[in-house]
Amino acid sequence: MANTFYLEIVTPDRKFISGDVEELIVKTPEGEMGVLSGHMPMVVAIAVGPARIKKDGEWLEAVLSEGFMEVMQDKAVVLADTAEWPNEIDINRAKAAEERARERLQSKLSRIEYMRSQAALQRAVSRLRVTGRMK
Repeated sequence: MANTFYLEIVTPDRKFISGDVEELIVKTPEGEMGVLSGHMPMVVAIAVGPARIKKDGEWLEAVLSEGFMEVMQDKAVVLADTAEWPNEIDINRAKAAEERARERLQSKLSRIEYMRSQAALQRAVSRLRVTGRMK
């Protein structure tokens, strides 16, 4: 298909996905960003959140943690700390992590502890949203 580009999402543990796709939507620190075939070359930071991938006319959803994406005219490579499909997420563990992070945020924390708790909360909420357990 002429309207596809090669996508590769890689984590330190595995090659999460690779192959031709029609579209990719990821979360960046500035908001959501979409990639189509022929996109302008660029490098962008990836934020914790959902990744939506259109492959063979169907939308797939995953959750990514922090990382970077390099976009070329016919290829996009995402390097992320973690990447998970909804069926790989332990819902009870994600709910417990969300609760712990919310409790920590209610305490007096150093700036670093606060930022870590915020990041943990973002990861937990993103996992729950991708599984459909939180809107």
